[in-house]
Amino acid sequence: MQPVLPSDRIRTETRLAPDLGAKRPGRLHALDGLRLGAALMVVIYHFTARGGGWPTPVKEIFPDTFRISQYFYLGVELFFIISGFVVCMSAWDRPVKAFFVSRVIRLYPAYWFGIIATSVTVAVIPGGRKHLPWNDILTNLTMLQQPLKVPSVDTVYWTLFTELRFYLLFALVAWFGLTYKRVLLFCCVWGAATILVYRTEPGPLRMLLIPEYSWFFIAGMAFYLMYRFRPNMMLFGVVGFSFCASLAHTVDEWQSLTWLGPGPAWPVVAMVASFFGVMTLIATGKLSGIQWKWLPVAGALTYPLYLLHQYIGWEIFTYLAPREVMSPWALLGLVVGGMLVLSYLVNKLVEKPLSRYLKRHLARL
Repeated sequence: MQPVLPSDRIRTETRLAPDLGAKRPGRLHALDGLRLGAALMVVIYHFTARGGGWPTPVKEIFPDTFRISQYFYLGVELFFIISGFVVCMSAWDRPVKAFFVSRVIRLYPAYWFGIIATSVTVAVIPGGRKHLPWNDILTNLTMLQQPLKVPSVDTVYWTLFTELRFYLLFALVAWFGLTYKRVLLFCCVWGAATILVYRTEPGPLRMLLIPEYSWFFIAGMAFYLMYRFRPNMMLFGVVGFSFCASLAHTVDEWQSLTWLGPGPAWPVVAMVASFFGVMTLIATGKLSGIQWKWLPVAGALTYPLYLLHQYIGWEIFTYLAPREVMSPWALLGLVVGGMLVLSYLVNKLVEKPLSRYLKRHLARL
């Protein structure tokens, strides 16, 4: 879930917005909070709707929660919108090499730790998931296991290859230098290409264009153009078109999740609409007044939390839930709280030091 990537620092430009006449805030605190919310949605979905590790179906353990949390997988779609915004912002006025370095140091340190921690947990706790061969684990370190047809150490990693493809496409635009017109043209061309390949057979071009999720990235970039420059009818048109077009795959995806439901599809549309609504408030500066100091810290937890929670949490449920050492709600709270603490430690002790080390050495290339 980097579904965005959640560990990106949400820095804004210090330039004046052309029509607002005021300096943008130094950090978008609301966006930090939003991405932590997206990560927690995915965590709650995996623990109370997908439900791996529990001895009985989660529909029976958390019946009331399940009716809502079965839709929380859509936190990934929110990540993709935020990613379009943040990546566009982080690459602006920077050469392609700097963009490449920034992506590497944001993606890989916490990811490598996640692979090691998850693999060790699966190997040590008996009766849970099957340990992957070491050659597959080593392949996972590249983040390219999906195109190489190798199983992922944790299935949540599928979003990372989606992010990598977006970065590759965006780098083509960044190569020529980012301007309002070039990014807007990129949004329109990518959208047109998505329509052309959406119903085609799987192939390299379809894989590159990410037609299932491209509309969320496109909307995120349009939101950033609103934020950096000014809202206008063209950008609102791109966002509105992206919302409507994204529903084709999003509703189909809901209907394909056979372990969920039975439940209506309208909450899917309502939830995606709420994502676009909140991002509109951020893009138009309506939430810039939110400056709570704890939000940047919360935002920094997001990427490690996304990487670590699923299989490690499921393994803990597999081991402790049948022993009935505590109630399911107490165990759920313990695991979620523990994952937040672990994510904080990973960010402080692994992600930041290793990112600084990589940045220092990659800058010399």
